[in-house]
Amino acid sequence: PRAALQAGQIASTTEFFSFGTNDLTQTTWGLSRDDAGGFLPEYKAKGLVDSDPFVSLDQDGVGELIRIAAERGRAARPGLKLGICGEHGGDPASIDFFERVGLDYVSCSPFRVPIARLSAAQAAVRAKRAAAKASS
Repeated sequence: PRAALQAGQIASTTEFFSFGTNDLTQTTWGLSRDDAGGFLPEYKAKGLVDSDPFVSLDQDGVGELIRIAAERGRAARPGLKLGICGEHGGDPASIDFFERVGLDYVSCSPFRVPIARLSAAQAAVRAKRAAAKASS
């Protein structure tokens, strides 16, 4: 999380950021992904969480850190390449968020690539339609 907050300073010495969303989620939530499977289903059933943050990105928490890092990083280095690696790269809702934040790429495990490609294309089309609607 600290690196996201210091992204403007870090961007002055790098050409890309690749957010490890699995580790960022664990650190931000203070949970081990291995242990969370034992209680997150009950939390979800009781309405304490909307979804498993290790399956679909927590856009309000982890996502906000990514948004801050993207904004600060690109303010310091406009051509900065931004992407993520992790299982969130194969989740359609997470991919839609990454498109809205302006990330350049997602990386995920091979079996998630087909859904990731389809979701990225759909997110790009939605973004273009929203931009066209906003400009008219």
